[in-house]
This record gives sequence, structure tokens and C-alpha cells, in this order.
Amino acid sequence: MILDDFVLINDKGLYCKYGDFYLDPKLPAKTAVISHAHADHAVSGNHEVYCTRATATIMQLRYDRTAAKVFNVVNYNQPFNIGKVTITLIPAGHMLGSAQILMEYEGTRYLYTGDYKLQPDATCEPIEWVNTDVLITESTFADPAILHPDPVAEIQKINTIKTNILLGAYGLGKSQRLINLISTYAPQKKILVHHRIMPINAIYEKMGFTLGAHQLYGRKLMKTQDEFVYIVPPFTFDSYIRATGVTRLFASGWKNLQVNQKDTLFISDHVDWDDILETVTRTRPQQIWTLHGDGQHLKNHFNNDIFVKLLN
Repeated sequence: MILDDFVLINDKGLYCKYGDFYLDPKLPAKTAVISHAHADHAVSGNHEVYCTRATATIMQLRYDRTAAKVFNVVNYNQPFNIGKVTITLIPAGHMLGSAQILMEYEGTRYLYTGDYKLQPDATCEPIEWVNTDVLITESTFADPAILHPDPVAEIQKINTIKTNILLGAYGLGKSQRLINLISTYAPQKKILVHHRIMPINAIYEKMGFTLGAHQLYGRKLMKTQDEFVYIVPPFTFDSYIRATGVTRLFASGWKNLQVNQKDTLFISDHVDWDDILETVTRTRPQQIWTLHGDGQHLKNHFNNDIFVKLLN
């Protein structure tokens, strides 16, 4: 039997009272199961955290001693229990170490996707599929009008840009994917990386994900027009708004983050409309609960075929 109150949103985030734990809490919690290491899902200060090794390692890099009191590192597809709830972490394909969180309680399966993607990505574990009774999915781009383009075709656009490029991207996950894509599909480009991104790259490499040739940014290098691509986090990108001698691009699935009217780079690490429909087909839920975005399009699409509940 599906419990309508199996997870609920309170001031700290998404809470499961049947196991007394939070999923990606927004504020520090006693017990947290964390899907991945992006800051909007992995806050510091939790007492006890359950997550993958990569997620724990990145959180410890970012937060140091405030990352958590206790880390319980769990392998993918290795069930464990919190109270009477059995939990299994399933690869989500979003970034290194990202996990869907499968929760089983009294014979019913609830699958919290966290952020996830279906597009191929050589810098993280590919998504895996499990059947579930309730699919708790992100709905960031759950709109029939939004379909993400092929990332390879997008990255190949930069082959036509002969000036140096200032490429804005989130430092964790996106930057590593971009290094790999550029190295593979625009190999003549010389990749420079902001110093704050380099320690994250080292974690990826240590965990067996080869990114491709890149080096630490040097100011003298960028003074020469030699098809350099300098990857910088958003705060640095914004500070270079008047930079000359470069083509400014921001890699994102969001239209409002595209900064160049002539050249765009639509590369998203989230599911689009078709991806969510594919996920429903693969996981075969009786109900769909939506988070992080507008689930109304899904509610309208499935009508009476599948019950859709908007959690936020």
C-alpha cells in the first residue's frame, strides 16, 4: 500500500518519518541521505550522512570538518537500513557519485531520483533503472517545450570559434564534463581551468574518471590567441563581464544563462521532458510525485493514467 505521507516537506526539507531521516535536507539534520554533492542538495553540518564515496569525498573537500559528524559511505546497489526503511543507492547519471535513493517500506518501493540525467557522460556512472511503486522525480525541465539538444553537437559549435573562449560553468560536475567533451570533440582547443576547479578534477581522476588534457590557468597564456578555452565558475565569469579578446559562453540548459546572442552552449545535466517520460516507462510507477520545478505538465499529460502529486 502506498503511504501518501511517506515523505513530506517541512522547514528542513524532504522528510521520511517512517525512517526518521531527510533526503538532501536544506538545513542540517540528525540523519541525512544525500543524493549528490551539489551544494543545493548537500549542506554542511548534518550529524549523520549516508551517501556514496564520491559524494562524501567532495563534501569533505568543500566543507572540511563541518561536512558531517559521521559519514556512512555506501556502495551502489548495497541495501542498508535506517529504522524499518530499507534503502539502496542507484546510479543517477547526474555527476560523479550521484545516486537515486530507493526506499522500501512494508512492501512498497519509493524511488527518489535526486537530480539525474539520461544523456551519456564519460565523467560519471551511467544511470541505472529499477522498478518502483512511487517515482519521486525532479521536474526542473518538465515541460514539453524543453528538449535538450545533443551535447556533442553543442560542444562541436566551439570548433568554429577561433578566438580564445571564456567558458562559464558550475565548478562541480559540469566543468569536468566540459573538459571531457572538449578534449574529445574539439581536440585542437587548449583547456585552461580555474584554480578552484582543479581540486575537484583531482578527485575525479583519483576515482578513475579521466577528464582529458587541461592545465591550470595562467594570465600570460590567455594574452595569446591560441584557441584557449578558459573554464571558470559563475562568480569569476560574472567578474569578467568586460573581458576583451575572448568569446564569452556559459554552458547551461537554461536560456537565461546564455550570454552570447551569436553563440550558445545548451548543455544540461538534468532530464528534459522526453527523458522524464522515458524514466516513467522504465521504472513503471503507480504514482509520480514531483519536486524542484513545476509538475503540472506531467499531471496534465498523464491525466487519469498515472496519479501525479506535486510535492512543492
